[in-house]
Amino acid sequence: MPRTRKTTRFSDQLKAACGAEWRSAHEDHPFVRAMGDGTLSLARFQYFMRQDYLFLIDYCRVLGLTVSKSGDLESMSWWAKLLDETLNSEMALHRSFCADFGISEKELEATATAPGTLAYNRHLMQTAHDETIGVIAAALLPCQWGYDEIGRRLASNLKAKPGSFHARWVAGYNSPEYHELTDWLLAFVDRLGSQAGKPERARMQRAFKTSTRHELAFWEQAWRSQ
Repeated sequence: MPRTRKTTRFSDQLKAACGAEWRSAHEDHPFVRAMGDGTLSLARFQYFMRQDYLFLIDYCRVLGLTVSKSGDLESMSWWAKLLDETLNSEMALHRSFCADFGISEKELEATATAPGTLAYNRHLMQTAHDETIGVIAAALLPCQWGYDEIGRRLASNLKAKPGSFHARWVAGYNSPEYHELTDWLLAFVDRLGSQAGKPERARMQRAFKTSTRHELAFWEQAWRSQ
């Protein structure tokens, strides 16, 4: 009996095409590892949270543009759900952490934008303005998927103390709601990738790789903040 050939998902092809950068950003980076083992310094974490909050402000603007470019009501609904989760849950978590550290919401929003944050935001905003929904989705996928993988992996072998900011942060990206949105975005990119022609698939790959490189630069920026 002939063996059934396993089909590789388009999203897996995207990840494989930038495997070294993906592993450096989401698996091997010292910031990520220190988060899991509970050794990440408070100063580095505060710097990261401030910059990530600024990043998420423009990320929400990109999601708003993505809703408007969606071709059907179902995908509009999912993009709107991702926008709501980011704007009203993920950013609320950032505000909560910073309040614990004595950083007010006003101070948080007044943080100076670091070069890595600005570069990543510009990449996503330009993609959202200029590209198709498929390319935009591919550009957004490394952030959503990368944090999902980090949350799952660190939670499965967490060495940080319960109740620490490390453990609380990991729990925020290991929630059923976050996983559900990641699974939808992966399926969405896979579907549009299978329907796209060769030129658009190439642009999707470039957008994904560029975002992965920005993810790596973002971790590096926070790690070197001290």
